[in-house]
This record gives sequence, structure tokens and C-alpha cells, in this order.
Amino acid sequence: MTCDPSTREELSKVSSLALTARRLIASGKLVDLSALEERVRAVCETIGSMPREDGQDLIGDMEALIGRLDQLERDLQKRLAESGDDVPSAGR
Repeated sequence: MTCDPSTREELSKVSSLALTARRLIASGKLVDLSALEERVRAVCETIGSMPREDGQDLIGDMEALIGRLDQLERDLQKRLAESGDDVPSAGR
């Protein structure tokens, strides 16, 4: 079995949003991440409701998205450290 192509496309779009957020942060801009958070949640819920075999086809795409989100977190932590703000890491 294979997954619905629209799910793979949505994963790609979410990954692109994370990359765009990183670029904006690198250029010194403030970024509202609420839309990214909602889209990540939605795509994860979609994948979570799929038959296991279908979800297996998306492992590489999910790993790429996770890598981009991890790098976005590191970029945010670096930016906060540079600004002198003391904000704990998300989820820790």
C-alpha cells in the first residue's frame, strides 16, 4: 500500500514552512510559529490515523521534517541566547 499523495505534499509544505522560519530568524525577523505548530499537529494526526503500512512510506519525509524542526529549535535557542532572554527549551 502507499499513502495518499496529498499527505506527502502536506509534509513537504510543513517542512518548507520550517525552513522559511529558519531563514527569517537568521535574518533577525520575529516569527509567529503558531501556524507551523498547527500544521505539524494536523499532519501528525493524519499520519497517526493511517494504516501502519501507509505510514511506513512517509518515514523519510517525517525524519526530514523532524530534522528541520530540531534545527529550528536550535536556531531559536541561539537567537534567545544572543538577545539575553532566559527561556527554557520547549518540552524539557
